[in-house]
Amino acid sequence: MDVREAFALALEMLAANRVRTALTMLGVVIGVAAIILLVSLGEGATAYITRELTGLGTNLLIITPGKTQTSGGFHPPIAGAVRKLTYEDAVALRRRATLLTDAVPVVLGTGKIRYQGASRDTNVIGVTPEFQRVRNLYVEIGQFVSEEDVEGRRRVVVLGRTVKRELFGEENPLGQFVTLADSRYRVIGIMERKGVSLGFDIDDLVFIPVKSAQDLFDTDRLFEILASVRSPDEIDRATQQVEDILIRRHGNREDFTLTSQGAILSAFTTILKILTAVLGGIAGISLLVGGIGIMNIMLVSVRERTREIGIRKAVGARRRDILGQFLLESVVMSSLGGGLGIAVGVGGAKTLSLFFTYLPTQVSPWAVLMAFGFSAAVGIFFGVYPASRAALLDPIQALRYE
Repeated sequence: MDVREAFALALEMLAANRVRTALTMLGVVIGVAAIILLVSLGEGATAYITRELTGLGTNLLIITPGKTQTSGGFHPPIAGAVRKLTYEDAVALRRRATLLTDAVPVVLGTGKIRYQGASRDTNVIGVTPEFQRVRNLYVEIGQFVSEEDVEGRRRVVVLGRTVKRELFGEENPLGQFVTLADSRYRVIGIMERKGVSLGFDIDDLVFIPVKSAQDLFDTDRLFEILASVRSPDEIDRATQQVEDILIRRHGNREDFTLTSQGAILSAFTTILKILTAVLGGIAGISLLVGGIGIMNIMLVSVRERTREIGIRKAVGARRRDILGQFLLESVVMSSLGGGLGIAVGVGGAKTLSLFFTYLPTQVSPWAVLMAFGFSAAVGIFFGVYPASRAALLDPIQALRYE
């Protein structure tokens, strides 16, 4: 019997018991679909975080006051640091760190912003002009904070889109005065719309000159310094250069923390990869359960077709012919279930991303191939025992079987 004839016979035998075959394949379909869907969610989340982080600037070094020992992730400033980060530190990095393209001092605080009868609490960020380029956040209408605004400690403000909408509605805010923490600031610009990134509304911000922010919050400290490196290949060298400059300025003490954008991204992706692997493993359990169902049905099939096996052996069929036939039926059943599972999984992933935009999915070819290969392997693994039992049947005893 050639392969095509054996394959046709396998399909015929499976079609003879359509309901039983369909119910047996259902476990494989669910397992494969679950693997593809869960892996797609994990891959989509990883791609989403990568896109969001790189969308707010690339090749960044984040310098925060206080020394932490944990590598990777975001480190908030630590109270009681040996030495604070200052505006002069940022200026020194800008002048002396040749591998940096920018070094932006940042002051962060919250305050109530008011215009006529409307008011809201918002995040206030003190920056320099280079902030636009470093964080990929640009003004759309009017102008951004200038170097003259910083050095002159001018009370000017650039509004995020959400703040502009809540305070001014359709009115043009340029040139108008708002009250920010009991001080009057003139509106000079409106930022471009960015929306929500990683759960944070980028449009619900206002920007003022960094020195004006220090006056507003009565501090000479910085929340952080954002440094931009020319290329990813120079991140390590730039990190060493920044450390050398700041250590010398801070009395030979490393009382600050340097975190690269790559480290933050790596921390996120590592967590997501582990989570994806765990979820894929859980989904794989259901595929194994489907394989046990296949073995059970194949054992039933061997028992039902005992006389057929005896007749085939009596007319010259070899053990390997019987073994191959039943093994092929098992593989065909699991492979058909795998194919249907791929269709359901891919369709489910596309449907989720279509109706739930906050659930990003990304179907990876390797996940599809892995799920299908696993389903075929399940068919082989769980089909070997029933096929072996069929092949080892004594033809005389098989012919006598009622």
